[in-house]
Amino acid sequence: MYQITDWCRHFISLQVKPGDCCIDATMGNGHDTVLLCRCAGGTGRVLAFDIQPQALKNTKKRLSEAGVPDNCRLILDSHSHMEQYADAGTISCITFNLGYLPGGDHSLSTRADTTLSAVRQGLTLLQKDGLMVLCIYSGGDTGFEEREALLPFLKALDPQKYLVILSTYYNRPNHPPMPVLIRRLSGL
Repeated sequence: MYQITDWCRHFISLQVKPGDCCIDATMGNGHDTVLLCRCAGGTGRVLAFDIQPQALKNTKKRLSEAGVPDNCRLILDSHSHMEQYADAGTISCITFNLGYLPGGDHSLSTRADTTLSAVRQGLTLLQKDGLMVLCIYSGGDTGFEEREALLPFLKALDPQKYLVILSTYYNRPNHPPMPVLIRRLSGL
């Protein structure tokens, strides 16, 4: 079965070039962090955020095993503070994989308020033609709330400044994940 993360990683791979600065806003077990490090190369830089020490431990191990360039800073902090770590207009790609840490405590998950704050900040951090990728999961204790807060916000983004592409797994049952791509337009 083709996973949302595979679909999103395809676009991340097309976006990130050697020397780019990127953010993994929800590092989790480090899969996107590894991809960003690999694509940005030795001259690039990756900032990866999570609030759980277990996520940093898991990601550090994954980075070591993957043999990627040493171009990553693992940050034990909320993605809602990312503007404290990067300057406006400098980031090529920002990834969000919302929900809870796979294999971790399901009572700890991303929340609508902090995710909205992080997405707002991320939009200002993106460089022209920068890309933000969101994997939105519904369900659980906060998934529906998070989705219902994000979708109206994304729909209201100025179409002269941002291109928002929302996709869906139309033929999957229950509440399939929702991939979203946001491109900061170069005409800004």
